[in-house]
Amino acid sequence: MSSYPQDPPFAADETTMLRGWLDYYRDTLRAQTGGLDGAQLATTIPGHPAVMTLGGMLKHLAFVEQWWFTIALHDRPPVGFWAEVDWDADEDWDWSSARHDSPQELREIYDAEVARADAALDEALATGGLDQPALRARRDGSVATLRWILFHMVEEYARHAGHADLIRESVDGAVEL
Repeated sequence: MSSYPQDPPFAADETTMLRGWLDYYRDTLRAQTGGLDGAQLATTIPGHPAVMTLGGMLKHLAFVEQWWFTIALHDRPPVGFWAEVDWDADEDWDWSSARHDSPQELREIYDAEVARADAALDEALATGGLDQPALRARRDGSVATLRWILFHMVEEYARHAGHADLIRESVDGAVEL
């Protein structure tokens, strides 16, 4: 497994720090999934019935990027094949469908959504700060701020980075460098 990315800056403004940590975890996921073939990306933790795989994690986090930065923040409809997903038929579609994608497709899907998310984030920051509300309300009517979205994304990645460490180690014995 390739080494983890460099730490974000130790001293920076809040936006730079949040983006730095988000990029750190994005690169961590890339390192945790790097160099693996399709069968390895489709491996679950032995003895664990979950659909969680490293390939599924790439696809899941690609959707999470689109959800928070395109759909929730800007209240835009899903882009690309995400618009056609029948989430009612399979609420874990992002996880379960990944086994049908090649490693290259999974990485391209992930990188495209990260680029789209960064563009959406840049757009939002050009018109307001971290206190600006997302344009899409939740079902209960509450609205997240951009600050909340960025903190949540760091939390989402940190949580899955731990899962990815365990799965990667079960695949080929690689551990954090």
